[in-house]
Amino acid sequence: MDLQTVNTLQTASSPTDCIQLNQYKLKSEIGKGSYGVVKLAYNEDDDKHYAMKLVSKKKLVKQCGFPRRPPPRGPKAAQGEQPKLLGPLERVYQEIAILKKLDHVNIVKLVEVLDDPSEDNLHMVFELMRKGPVMEVPTDSPLSEEQARLYFRDIILGIEYLHYQKIVHRDIKPSNLLLGDDGHVKIADFGVSNQFEGNDALLSSTAGTPAFMAPETLSDARKSFSGKALDVWAMGVTLYCFVFGKCPFIDEYILALHNKIRTKPVEFPETPKISEELQKLILQMLDKNPDSRISIPEIKMDPWVTQGGADPLPLEEDHCSVVEVTEEDIQNSVKFVPSLSAVILVKAMLRKRSFSNPFECPSRREERSMSAPGSLLMDSWPFRPSFKLQPSLRKASTGDGPREGELEDLHEDEPSS
Repeated sequence: MDLQTVNTLQTASSPTDCIQLNQYKLKSEIGKGSYGVVKLAYNEDDDKHYAMKLVSKKKLVKQCGFPRRPPPRGPKAAQGEQPKLLGPLERVYQEIAILKKLDHVNIVKLVEVLDDPSEDNLHMVFELMRKGPVMEVPTDSPLSEEQARLYFRDIILGIEYLHYQKIVHRDIKPSNLLLGDDGHVKIADFGVSNQFEGNDALLSSTAGTPAFMAPETLSDARKSFSGKALDVWAMGVTLYCFVFGKCPFIDEYILALHNKIRTKPVEFPETPKISEELQKLILQMLDKNPDSRISIPEIKMDPWVTQGGADPLPLEEDHCSVVEVTEEDIQNSVKFVPSLSAVILVKAMLRKRSFSNPFECPSRREERSMSAPGSLLMDSWPFRPSFKLQPSLRKASTGDGPREGELEDLHEDEPSS
């Protein structure tokens, strides 16, 4: 990329002349999750800021795998009518329609999804959580046991809601738990292709952050494993992080880390001191046998969670209701927008009062196609890591570094049908 192109792109995305998608002005990069880069977006219609996540459609289609029937939802499902067979991209839209209808106090809200047909990215608009993650790991300032209990109760309700909607998270960790303005926790970074049929997800591939992976996913003996049990394990690791500021299993080398997760018993540091009730709950969640591992309904009744029954959590039916989607919901799951590269090109041309291509040097303008802006767009949003994490806490599948305080994912794959 030549210098003039870089300067043009930087100008086009400056605060005074931001890239614009419909009513959204895209501003600075604010993070990177398991599914893509996250940009700060200003909505001119309601004068609010949102978090816009850029997600690869090719990656989503690959994760969705071969065409299959989606889980029945809505009035037709009650009548026993079989849904039509969906192709991979149609299934992505069907699952997005479900995600858009999720409505829970402990789940980050997906507002809308924009699609530029000429580009690979979907633009997923989420409510902005200005306070960020509940904590960074590792840290020398862990949470008090009481604060950990309050946050953990929110996580329990959020995960119970997702499981009720037949969605497994597969990447629960502190950096995916965001604080709302009211001080309650909301779960983020649950994604497309984590939905299942029946009572539980039967998974056959590993996903998530290495230090939060369950032992059954690292065993050659098991060909498939319970998605709900994976979430419970990751919740146990997260709860351990809350009170000790570090993961229970840590190693510089990934294979050694896997071995510790599979074979090493959980150990509790001498300080800070935690209650016996909390120790017992963590051990039940970090049971290496998924068949005997504690379940979400059992966690809800745990004495540490409920303070011996004095502070019970709401019943499932009191905070969960089935999300129903119609054919119209699926058709309207995404909004199609004009070519993003064309928008940048036209704005730059109008600004310069010139109808030459501002993305090209004068000497090379005739040698390159007008499609260049589209291919260069993502190059204008580089990801710059701010510090180095241990290999066991880094994303192992790509060369991208994590942003500060984030434990990245190894990779994501689809649940097996």
